[in-house]
Parts: sequence; structure tokens; C-alpha cells
Amino acid sequence: MLISVDDLTEAMLSDRPPVILDVRWQLGDPHGREHYRAGHIPGAVFVDLDRELAASPSPERGRHPLPDIADLQGAARRWGVDDSSPVVVYDDSGNLASARAWWLLRWAGHRDVRMLDGGLGAWRAAGLRVSAGDTTPRAGTVTLDAGHLPVAEIDDVAATSATLMDARAAERYRGEVEPIDPRAGHIPGAISAPTAANLGPDGRFLPVHELRERFAALGIGDDVVAYCGSGVNAAHAIAALHLAGRSGTLFPGSWSQWSSDPARPAETV
Repeated sequence: MLISVDDLTEAMLSDRPPVILDVRWQLGDPHGREHYRAGHIPGAVFVDLDRELAASPSPERGRHPLPDIADLQGAARRWGVDDSSPVVVYDDSGNLASARAWWLLRWAGHRDVRMLDGGLGAWRAAGLRVSAGDTTPRAGTVTLDAGHLPVAEIDDVAATSATLMDARAAERYRGEVEPIDPRAGHIPGAISAPTAANLGPDGRFLPVHELRERFAALGIGDDVVAYCGSGVNAAHAIAALHLAGRSGTLFPGSWSQWSSDPARPAETV
């Protein structure tokens, strides 16, 4: 699931170099492409999370619905991905955004996908050079099909007996602030497990034993549905669960979909 900077540089020099995807995105910052153009890992292709890793937003489906599989396949081919291509994804925020690409490609059946642990920060910290401008990849030939990772729809979430894990910041979970979605609070019964706490100060994932201890302390078992604001950071939560030897189901609509329906209950604490 993860690749280190040293292993990535070695892979880049091999006879089977990976397709490297730069998924620079943060809530409230629409300038991911500009950040990419200012400096990225050599050969990395920019991925537009809003346009390539999601369908059009709507109150009925949320801010980042899953893309149509044909659209995702077309995007992956534009990035230069073949069926046999290793893929490495990264961002500049501890993989909080690029985990969406990791999850989507795995969901679509492409298994050889890893996250650069520590992201661009780890690359820079190693003293390695970055490139400016755009990378133009060759066309890929990958074939994708949906359904290789589990997904929960909104009615599934309402009826589930699984543990609901809310991956947003704790103040959003508590309903103290809500910067973007229609209502504040959380889905009744959900456990607050902010995704950022899966990372150390260096932006790398915590060691596996620490992730296991964290989830155990929160009362999170093996039957988990993860959500966040719009299904982006929740993919990172799924990744952390996998690293800890657990599994998790993504609720793509997340709070943006749930809170848009006034008939859905909300709790604040």
C-alpha cells in the first residue's frame, strides 16, 4: 500500500517505472494545479480531484460522488496507465487527498497502486529535485471495472449495524463549526476518528502497531463504514484501516449527502 522515497527513486530507474500521480487538493484551496506546476516529482502527472476523481456534485449525491467507471477509465488512460502499470500517488498533505486516487483505482480493479509515504514533503526532505510545468504522458490502455472495494449508499448507512467512523476534524463532528455543508453535526451513533490523527508529525502514516492501538482505543472493530465531508479523507481512513489489518467500507456521499437531506437525523456533542 505504501512506498518509501528510496523505493520510489529505485522504481523510477527500473525497466518498469511507475506512473506517478500528483493529487494536490485541499478543501478551500482551488489552486492544486498551480501548486503542481510550481514543483512536482519529476514525471508526475497532475490529477484533478474535483473533475477526474469525482462526478458532478449535487445535494442528492454529495460534493464528490464516485465517477462513472467509463470516465475514470478515460482519465486513467490520459494519465498513461496500462493494465500492468505500477501506480504511485502522492500529494502535499500526508496523502489525505491522494488516498482518494488510491481507493478509486483499487475499487476499479487496478491492484498495483501505492501511496508515497510522507508525500511531497518526504521527497523534498530527502533533498531530491522537483520539476516545474506540466508533464504530458503517453496514452494508456488500462481497462477498469467497478466494485472491487465495498461501498455503502446512504440508505445502507441509515440501516447499518456496522460501526460508523467519522473521519472529519473533531470540531466538525461535534457540530461546533461547519464550513461547507448544509448542517453541522454527525450521523447519529458515529465515532469521531479524525483522519489527520493517523499521521505522524512528518506526514507519514503511524506505525502499524500504533494504528491498531488507536482503532482499538476508539472501539473500532472489523465491520466499519467510514465517512467524512465528501468521501475524500474517508478514503485515507480506509487506507489506515487496511494498514492496521482491518477492512472498511466507504460511504462516498458522506456528510455532504447526509446533511443535504432534512429527513436524515443529525447529532451534535
